[in-house]
Amino acid sequence: MLSLSGAVAIATGCAAVTPAVSPVPMPKPTETAAPAEVRLDGDKRAVVSPAAPAPSFAAWRTGFRSRAQAAGIAPATLDRAFAGISPNPRVLELDRFQPEFTRPIWQYLDSAVSDLRVKNGQAKGAALAPVLARIEADFGVEREVVLAIWGLESAYGANYGDFRVIRSLATLAWDGRRKAFAEQELIAALRIIEAGDIAPGRMLGSWAGAMGHTQFIPSSFLAYAVDFTGDGRRDIWAPGAEDALASTANYLARFGWQTGAPAAVEVRLPEGFDFRLGDGSTKRSAPAWEAAGIRAMTGAPLPDAGDVAILLPAGARGPAFAIYRNFNVIRRYNNATSYALAISHLADRIGGAGPFQAAWPRGDRMLTRAEAQELQRRLTQQGFDTQGADGIVGPNTRSAVRSWQSASGRVPDGYVSSTLLDALRKSDS
Repeated sequence: MLSLSGAVAIATGCAAVTPAVSPVPMPKPTETAAPAEVRLDGDKRAVVSPAAPAPSFAAWRTGFRSRAQAAGIAPATLDRAFAGISPNPRVLELDRFQPEFTRPIWQYLDSAVSDLRVKNGQAKGAALAPVLARIEADFGVEREVVLAIWGLESAYGANYGDFRVIRSLATLAWDGRRKAFAEQELIAALRIIEAGDIAPGRMLGSWAGAMGHTQFIPSSFLAYAVDFTGDGRRDIWAPGAEDALASTANYLARFGWQTGAPAAVEVRLPEGFDFRLGDGSTKRSAPAWEAAGIRAMTGAPLPDAGDVAILLPAGARGPAFAIYRNFNVIRRYNNATSYALAISHLADRIGGAGPFQAAWPRGDRMLTRAEAQELQRRLTQQGFDTQGADGIVGPNTRSAVRSWQSASGRVPDGYVSSTLLDALRKSDS
């Protein structure tokens, strides 16, 4: 997972797969709350600080040193961490990157849950079986889920980033889009160094400051990382990955992971299903959904593990899923639906399950950012308010789409593609 990078890892060739929809702020390992910005699963309503010329890096560094010392960071720690530090132009380039295209969820899942990733996850599970058994016993989080997060975040440790975290965060705190957030994380990173968990030169991660095998940002490290090996350090960078995997399990457990319950189950919908109920948030018990004719794709009853919602990530023509509390716990780790579905499915596949049975609408074309803005403007003009036209399709936009679809006699599944925009244009003409 990434902290400030959002969707750019796909474009920049990072080994860890990142969903096209930006995640929301804290609590999650890779991003803490940023006062300057609020995100709602892709419907981003950002309030950012006005652009202003940045001071010189030297001037910023002098001011930051005073603020860090006021926050309790020792001068010796600052001297060690900032020795030879200069701004990283590549970090600023990535911070300013704005993708034009949204990656279809099926393309994302093809990569996130590839046969190779499944195979490697099974191999890691076998190699680390004793460690994973202890983690499972201590935290109540199934090993397959921990492995799946490790697989998506760093390809099982093959690539957790080679950016020096202090340098990256200093660059972003000096001249990034979210300076206050970056400075907050920089001070947290200094606390980690001061505690003796890691030396500055080994504190490596993504350009945006996400660290180690499972990509914790510094503030989340301070809150949730554990010393599972008992060596006195929380080393989420160590080759064995024990601390990183245990910290990931601890994070999920702290946010209510239910042992033995699923995250997502592929289901078969009955004929005549009211697609307005497939919004991912309308909750009923498993027996209630079964009474409405919904069954697991295997034909088995739905697991009865608390409230269940129905998710249609590609609308009425794509796979349907029953999602449980654990799905939302995964979203605390990274609040993108595509990410949570990928983790759930990868964990199932590592455990021996097969691919999804229903087909994705692979012939559909997703909207460009400009087209999504046009969609939002047209919907709002017709009386279906999307609460802004930012070009990011999230819950507010999908709700407006469902209302427009219902009013125009279409299947109200909230699914957005170029076909929907064409229909909206025709209705406007």
